Amino acid sequence: MELLLAVVIGVLYATGIYMIMRRSIMKLIIGIGLLAHGADLLIFTLGRIESTKPPIIAAGEESITNYADPVPQALILTAIVIGFGVMAFALVLFRETVRVSDTGDVQEMRLSDR
Repeated sequence: MELLLAVVIGVLYATGIYMIMRRSIMKLIIGIGLLAHGADLLIFTLGRIESTKPPIIAAGEESITNYADPVPQALILTAIVIGFGVMAFALVLFRETVRVSDTGDVQEMRLSDR
């Protein structure tokens, strides 16, 4: 299972970096989203979350080896919320940039600055 997740994480990172290097601002925003999802999945994989182990220790149980660590779950939830905020900000910034410059091409925006 970890091998499959490692492959998916690699594909998400590679696709995200490829999209960031494109000329369109919309593809840049999609690439940022893909990188964020890849990071979420990486944290999920590193946390070794299993469906058979609860994240809470039962009352009276002294052994702490049979529970899932809740910290990666909390980090993933936090990363999702932060990623949503960054994506919303990027979309508003994209809309205003296209409105002002009349183009969504990064190369044309650079040429208009000179």
